[in-house]
Amino acid sequence: MLLGTQRVNANGHLEIGGCDTVELAREFGTPLYIMDEETIRENCRRYRQVFEARYPNNDISFASKAFLNTAICRVVEDEGVGLDVASAGELYTAIQAGFPMERVLFHGNYKSQEELEMALEYGVGIVVVDNRFELRQLASMAKAQGKEQRILIRVTPGIDPHTHRRISVGQEDTKFGLSVANGDALDAITEALGMAPHIHLTGIHCHIGSQLLDAGTHEQAIDIMVAFMRLIADTTGWTPEDLDIGGGLGIRYLHTQNPPSYEQFADQLIGALKASLEKHGVAAPRLLQEPGRALVGEAGTTLYTVGPIKHVTIPEAPGKRTYVAIDGGMSDNPRPQLYDALYEALVANKMGEPKNQKVRVAGKHCETDILIPEVTIGDVDPGDILAVQSTGAYNYVMASNYNRFRKPACVFVKDGQADLVSRRETLDDVVRLDIIPERLAKA
Repeated sequence: MLLGTQRVNANGHLEIGGCDTVELAREFGTPLYIMDEETIRENCRRYRQVFEARYPNNDISFASKAFLNTAICRVVEDEGVGLDVASAGELYTAIQAGFPMERVLFHGNYKSQEELEMALEYGVGIVVVDNRFELRQLASMAKAQGKEQRILIRVTPGIDPHTHRRISVGQEDTKFGLSVANGDALDAITEALGMAPHIHLTGIHCHIGSQLLDAGTHEQAIDIMVAFMRLIADTTGWTPEDLDIGGGLGIRYLHTQNPPSYEQFADQLIGALKASLEKHGVAAPRLLQEPGRALVGEAGTTLYTVGPIKHVTIPEAPGKRTYVAIDGGMSDNPRPQLYDALYEALVANKMGEPKNQKVRVAGKHCETDILIPEVTIGDVDPGDILAVQSTGAYNYVMASNYNRFRKPACVFVKDGQADLVSRRETLDDVVRLDIIPERLAKA
């Protein structure tokens, strides 16, 4: 399962973006996040193109919670893609990168006063309002400043997307958005329409979940949302100009997974949208989307150095298990602990050898910390470089300092060039925010 620009070079090593991963590990150390820049760019272009070809009135924004630093802001801006942020830190990153604020959507179920002030101060294009408390707070602030803020109202369509429960957000029982079924969403929309000119409501938003491997739940959500648009028009006389259906398209973490191609996904979504618009007699809106994982997930690879290898006896067949310890784990990739996420791996310096043994890949934290419960790889020895694929989404951004680990470096690779975009933390970085009170100072 070679992804993006990955290939095996003449040395029998894994190569990404024209760069030998063994050399990258030597130069930048491990753990190391590698992002395949050309694959990210190509994904942004293709995602835009396939939807523009089928439904020209559309706009794509990258869900930055999947992967964010100042470098990726420049890449997605280059490719004509907007940015979806969900915190002051994400917004500040976009600001520091010089990203055009009119292309930013600001999400979050609890935006603080500081965050709403930032949105108004820097001219964020759209605030996706999650609840009526936030709506009233934003309206009051915009009025006090004599500004107009464009918004979407986030609604919950009441759909179970059948993904992991911790990444399901479209069902009725969720912290996000306002319910269509119980009338809360319609009440909020009616209130927002009365807040002009300081609040300019342009449409409605939903997001149903992540790592979805088919388009079925998106099709259901679209029909519910278009029917809701009809109800809004009949009740208020106003028809939403924007329909935002969020993101959620999955990727290949395992070779057995087969998510829809961008083309297949677009065919199904646009087909469902056009059919629903006709069925409910609704004018065609601008279609907004926020793919994240689908653009960057397969573009990421994490390199580790193999350490101790341990063989243990187990009661079930085949009676033994091999533990391969690596120099990272849950601090650089918490997804296996959070979501029972599964990955595949390669021995980057031995790509030409047969994959003939099953091993369990263990991290080095003081927890069970199993990165991969079982994976088939080739012969592996201490000092080898293990490459874990499809780590471009929700790895770098979820990294922590658990056990006071230093967060890894990240490099972008393209056309044989590797550029450091986030440096590895030092031990001084780990303690730089610590303060010893005077009463605890040593004599």
